[in-house]
Amino acid sequence: MDTAEIVVLLGGVALIAFVLWYFFAGEGVRAAAGLTAAGAQRLRVLVKGGYTPDVIVVKRGAPVELDFYRDETNSCTEQVIFGDFGISRMLPAFKTTRINFTPERAGTFTFNCGMNMVRGKLIVED
Repeated sequence: MDTAEIVVLLGGVALIAFVLWYFFAGEGVRAAAGLTAAGAQRLRVLVKGGYTPDVIVVKRGAPVELDFYRDETNSCTEQVIFGDFGISRMLPAFKTTRINFTPERAGTFTFNCGMNMVRGKLIVED
């Protein structure tokens, strides 16, 4: 192998490592929902190249209000799906969309975009 081939090989390995780290490393930004005066758990989620926060912590049995603000026009993020709860909502660009539900069981559940490329976790605690 000559020098150019070694450089290309090392660059390819570094790129593969970066892609694996970017998509699969860590939990990301974690946030617990705050309580409203009415007793609902409310949290604002920014949708811009992903979900921020992408790990949401709520309590079981209390109403949840998630306000998704989509700050982009990327077609991948035009929909959010909470499959375990039977929820699918379109997210208009540059608008806030509220999703209301009450989690009845504890556990870790995923939510994702319509293409399943952008993902987050909903952690429901007792």
